[in-house]
Amino acid sequence: MTSRREPRLADAAEIAAEQGLTPARISGLYTEAAENAAGVPFPEPVDKRGRARLWDHAEVTGWFADRPQARLLKHTPPARDPQDLLNAAEASRFLGYKNPNQVTTFVRDHPGYFPDPDVVEEMGTADHPYRRQLWFVQTLLDWMATRPGRGKRAGSKRTAPSLPEVPVDGDPDELLGASQAAALLGYKSVNSFSSSLSQGNLPLLTITDGVTEQGRRRWTRRRILEQAAQRSRGK
Repeated sequence: MTSRREPRLADAAEIAAEQGLTPARISGLYTEAAENAAGVPFPEPVDKRGRARLWDHAEVTGWFADRPQARLLKHTPPARDPQDLLNAAEASRFLGYKNPNQVTTFVRDHPGYFPDPDVVEEMGTADHPYRRQLWFVQTLLDWMATRPGRGKRAGSKRTAPSLPEVPVDGDPDELLGASQAAALLGYKSVNSFSSSLSQGNLPLLTITDGVTEQGRRRWTRRRILEQAAQRSRGK
């Protein structure tokens, strides 16, 4: 008697990262009956992790492949000079997203998923400063070619970048980034850390202790270790 292989499960954040959407949009596709009624309904969750719904990854991937809106995976960007610089809204449109704030959402809510801007311009006035983030077209093309969910060949494997070694006994007030936080918290990748953060599983890290010029969030080693201790007590 052969045993049935257990399906791979994925939450909204993981599916969103693969499909170039937001976790809220994935949840919306499931709950918006009016839109789903126009075609094949979004798959039903098969399990839960806390309050987070879990779907059969293969079933959801198949749904996106058969969906007319799968144009994002087939999107061919317009011809541009690879050295052209695009702001966040222009980059979103170049990549085929209807939402002009999509790139901004990636940078803010999914640390490590989208490339850092190539250029950051200081704008505004002394009283009301702001930064404009810009990406080279070539940077966006490279990301399109390698982002999860696009053009994977059968049997191919993509190895996630290794996380750095981060000492727990360093300066407690040192500001650390997403990859360092992921390492201290015991995650295997930045993407899994980002997924957990966006799902609200790391409440202490909803408060940031600093932001880089590129808009990347930073936390003190003390805060990250407090979160690690809280996770350990909750297991």
